[in-house]
Amino acid sequence: MKFMMLMIPAVYQGAKQPEPGFVPDPKKVERMGRFNEEMAKSLKLLDLNGLHPRSTGARVAFHNGKPTITDGPFIEAKEVLGGFWLVEADSKAEVVKWAAKCPAEDGDTIEVRQVFGPEDFKLAQ
Repeated sequence: MKFMMLMIPAVYQGAKQPEPGFVPDPKKVERMGRFNEEMAKSLKLLDLNGLHPRSTGARVAFHNGKPTITDGPFIEAKEVLGGFWLVEADSKAEVVKWAAKCPAEDGDTIEVRQVFGPEDFKLAQ
């Protein structure tokens, strides 16, 4: 089964905005890299990455079939993704176990969600 681990860093929660030109602390990136390497020994790591701050992004919202485009920052956002891991594992419990080992900062949150696969959409015949 595939799972997405979604990092919601404390630095992006609420109306908080990182300083312009924000980049993660290299020591923290190194710690996270070691965690990723260890996790990849137990789970099949398909992809992972951090995301730039929301001030550099855009949102496309739909209303009555029409898109509205808003450039960041998005002040109304309470929780913003800071990064993700896409993994394959035998169970959600296994992924949650690894999420709990993450070298996260105080206030960070990791959400674990199973990814829909083709088998979820097979119609009864």
